[in-house]
Order: sequence, then structure tokens, then C-alpha cells
Amino acid sequence: MELSGKSPASSDHNTSKKTVASSATAKSTGKSTASSAIVVKPNGKAVASSANPMEPNAATDLSSLPSEQVMFFREVSLGPREAELMFRMIHFWDARNPNTKTLIGREMLLIDEEGTVIQGFIPASRVERYELIAGSVYKLINFFGSRSKDQFRVADHSATVSFSWNSSLYVLENPPVQIPEDRFRFHTYEEFKANCDSRADLYDYVGHMKLVNGQTLTDHIVLDEADIAEKRHLCVHIQTHDGPVMKMYLWDKAASDFCQKFKSFGGIPSVLLVTTVNPKHIGGTLALTSMSSSRVFMDADVQPSKDYLEWLVSNSEIANRVSAEVVTKPEAVTLEELFSYIKNETSKVAWFECTATIDDVIQGSAWYYISCGGCNSKAVKGPTSLVCNNKKCDKREVTGVPQYLTKISVYDKSEQAVFVILGDAGKELTGKHAAELVANYFESNAGVGVDHCVPVPDALLETIRQTRKFIMKVSDHNLTGKTQTITVTKIIPACAPLPSVSDGISKTAGDDCGPSGGVGGDASDRARKAAEYLESDEAKRSKSG
Repeated sequence: MELSGKSPASSDHNTSKKTVASSATAKSTGKSTASSAIVVKPNGKAVASSANPMEPNAATDLSSLPSEQVMFFREVSLGPREAELMFRMIHFWDARNPNTKTLIGREMLLIDEEGTVIQGFIPASRVERYELIAGSVYKLINFFGSRSKDQFRVADHSATVSFSWNSSLYVLENPPVQIPEDRFRFHTYEEFKANCDSRADLYDYVGHMKLVNGQTLTDHIVLDEADIAEKRHLCVHIQTHDGPVMKMYLWDKAASDFCQKFKSFGGIPSVLLVTTVNPKHIGGTLALTSMSSSRVFMDADVQPSKDYLEWLVSNSEIANRVSAEVVTKPEAVTLEELFSYIKNETSKVAWFECTATIDDVIQGSAWYYISCGGCNSKAVKGPTSLVCNNKKCDKREVTGVPQYLTKISVYDKSEQAVFVILGDAGKELTGKHAAELVANYFESNAGVGVDHCVPVPDALLETIRQTRKFIMKVSDHNLTGKTQTITVTKIIPACAPLPSVSDGISKTAGDDCGPSGGVGGDASDRARKAAEYLESDEAKRSKSG
């Protein structure tokens, strides 16, 4: 993308970013072709938000205002300024203390007629004095040029326009000059990677979507907004042109905005543009996360996303070179690296791949559970029959189906661990469904009652000393310390076993054996439902001691 509309400024920092400005004049209707949502007052008057607490919203004749020194953003420096600024309000958001959630102030992204962008700030004590509307053009008289923060900056400028005790703000419905609607600062994959975990400037991303919460982009995709709201985030696999695929985690308002925009499209949108994202290592790989300042655009919402959509339509073969199976392939780790990730306070729920050797099948507890034949949640005894324990399931009287819930101890060259095998992952381990093994036992032991606990079958015991590639889920309960048992959702075919030693830990690795596997479409709903049941059950046991 070409760099356009950028004004030279001695106070700007030099960066390797790509910057795109979007210009449009306000139409006679009072609306404009803004990149962000624009709302104007219907009465046609200029509304002033004054520093005078006695008259905070007085209608003002702008021609009667005293003539002040007109200043461009490139001229803004540190210190108090009795000067006049004219700008468009691109976006604003609340800044809060991350621990106490106390309001610190209101942050803003502003652009002037030269296309220069600067950050603005209103202290918490003055927030209620000013009525802000994204997309509107304002005139600000008197301000303080404060030093821009070192971390998570959203503009290049070294100064921030801070509203002071004598600041006066006026909305201009018919600005005398053309002011660009927006400005974007895009980073490439390589630039995001180079600045990963640096807490430095926040740049913008544009690309096409591969998966949304693990689902491919088809007409049948469903966004569970209640689940997204409960978890406060969603995950989108993204790719720019034919570059590497990354994960984009959209949090809180960004996640809500994504859902609203996604649902509002007549078809399935393809292009995603998210502003001010933070590059981080999550699950050992580069990922982008949204911030409070982030905005979400799709397809033809703004010019850069529209340009990318045109490229995507013309280059679909290039964009589709990477399949969903490759997209969902988890990061390969050792057990030691896995536990290190779990102990990291910034870690989030993630899937990993680990090659390990089975040391034993843990006995003393049931290796299976009875599930609802409809949704695979746990089934419990009702007055006359089994009842599904899932309140969302429409089946109240169900036929119970045995599902794997098997704990195994494993080891690799670095550590030992306990895995729990769930659902179809058990069939991938033994070659047989849990229901088949349970049925075979009762057929061979006709005298036992239906409540009898079936002992661990030979099909499971025969897997001891086998080396497999396990796809594992690090859950919230792992991250909070409620359980150290790692959930397995898929198992890849066996490799040669790792040599065992006296301390039970292998001294050589078989990390390169066997085909690589993937999560996503291959991980069954049965395994995920069973995982949810297990985590809930583990949490209850930890609370009860």
C-alpha cells in the first residue's frame, strides 16, 4: 500500500510502517464518507463543550470567538499552549487502571487537515465536560502539550494534546477545510514479529480470515455470542496475501463489534482490518491481540480493506494455498515447555502438540463415563431413566453412551505428566470405541449388574510403552492451578517407543517421528464436550478438597 497524505514533522518518530490516509469532505447533508462511524447534531448549531462548569454545552457563534494562533499538529510541542487546533475526531476510548479498572481518562485519536495524526487525552476529572462524537470535526482552544507515553502509542507524534483547565472545544458541522477521515499504520508479519512482546507502538493489521473460532468461512458458520461474551474474546486465524498465518484475539468491545459486523453482512465477509493491535507470543507462536483503542472493519468498510478485498478476489488461488488443516496445526512442545507455558501468568487457553511415551494407564477410578447420546454431556440418573446434565440440551430422557475418560501417565525426554484421554481420542489410541469395549465386557460377564464398574480393558493396557503424538488443550483450570491433568483431544498414530531408563524419564527423543496432526475440524465435538465435563468435575473436586 502506498504512503500518502503524510506531513513532515520534526516531532514525529521515524518508523518503517506503511501509512494510508483516507480523505473525504463532509457532504451537505451533514454526513460524511468517514472510515469510522460519524454522527452530527441534527439542529445545525455548533455545540460548545466549555471548561466553564456553569455553561458546559452552550450554543456558540464561532464567528464571535477571539482569533487565536492556528496551529497544525506538526507544530505541537511540549508545554502549555494558548493556540487553536482544528481536527477530526477519528476515535476515542476510555483508559482505565488494568488492576482496579478506575477511569484514568479518555484517550483520542485526532487528525488535522495536513493528515498528521496525534493522540489526545482528557483527564478523568474533565471527561464529563466534553461530549465527543467520532468522525466529527472540532476546534480546540488552549491545551497542554504533554509527552507521549513510551508504551502502546497509537500515533507517531512525540507529544499528546491534553485538555487543560482553560480548554474550550467546539464542534464544526461545516468545516472550512477538508480534513481526512482516517489514517492507518500497517505492519507486515515480519514487522509484527520483530516487535513481539515489546509493548511498543500499536500498529494496524489488514488481511483475510481463514477461521473464526475454529470454524471455516462457510454459509453455515455460527457465532455463539453468549459464549463469546462469557469468555470475553474470540480467535480469528488471519493471513496477509500469501504470508504466514497468525491468530488474532479480539477482546471485549472488539469481539462484540466483530460479531455485529459479521452478522450484518448479507454474505460471509472475507477481509478483516483491526487497528492498534499488540503482537505477543501466545502458545509459543506470534499472535495479535486487540486493545481498548482497537477498531474493527471488514471488506469494503474503509478504503484499505476495500483495496485488499479487490486483491483477494483477483488472487484467490494465492490466498487459498494454506489449508485449514495447516492453519490449525498446534505448536510442537516438550512436556517441560508445556509446564513452563502453564506457569506463565500471561498465558491463555491454547492447543499444543507433544510427542510422549505412555508409561501406565492409571487405575482406581472409572476409565469412561456415560454421556448423553445427543450432546455428549454427562448423563445422570433420573427418577425413571437417564437425564442429560446439560441444561441447553433439548433431550431430557436419553440413551446413555459410554465415552472415554481415561487417565494415563506419560513421559518424554524432559518431564513426566498425566494426560486424560477424552471421547474419540480414546478410539484413536485403542482403535475401538469405549461403548464397544464396555459392551464386550458385559457380554462376557453376564452375571454382573449394570452399575458394575468395568475394569480397564486390555485394549488400553496394550498401549503402555507406545509413543504417540498428542494434541493437548491447556484449559483455564490448568492456568489457574485447579488441575495439573492435561486434556488430550486428538492422538496421532504410534511411533517407535522412547527408551525407558531407571528414573522413568527418557534420555533420547522421538520428536521427529510420525505425521503432524491438527486441531479444529478434526477434533470432535464429543471430545470437546467431554473436556468441558472433566474441567467442571475437576473444579468441583478441588473446591471440596
